[in-house]
Amino acid sequence: VQLQASGGGLVQAGDSLRLSCANSKRTTSNNGIGWFRQAPGKEREFVAGISWNGASTTYSDSVKGRFTVSRDRAKNTVHLQMSSLKPEDTAVYYCAASRTSYSSKDHSQYNYWGQGTLVTVSS
Repeated sequence: VQLQASGGGLVQAGDSLRLSCANSKRTTSNNGIGWFRQAPGKEREFVAGISWNGASTTYSDSVKGRFTVSRDRAKNTVHLQMSSLKPEDTAVYYCAASRTSYSSKDHSQYNYWGQGTLVTVSS
């Protein structure tokens, strides 16, 4: 499994950004996908997740209403659309494949992780 996260960058507060998580080998098409982030000096935290078929999504309270996770099964890609970004959203964002068909807020439930993509939000 090779998960590739992309789309990070430097934006200003209030801007939008879309992250993508692609799996070139299509081996996680039946797995839930989660997005996590880790800010400097902080623990990795759950951001959003989506089930294998896209029917079920979950968000952390800190991003609910601002972030949207979606899945393009034809392209084997999961997107994280981030809007109304805040400086506290600054972090390295990771996507990961769940051990099951659904996402989880528990990072131990993920067995494949992509490399992170850095999102920096300036005030």
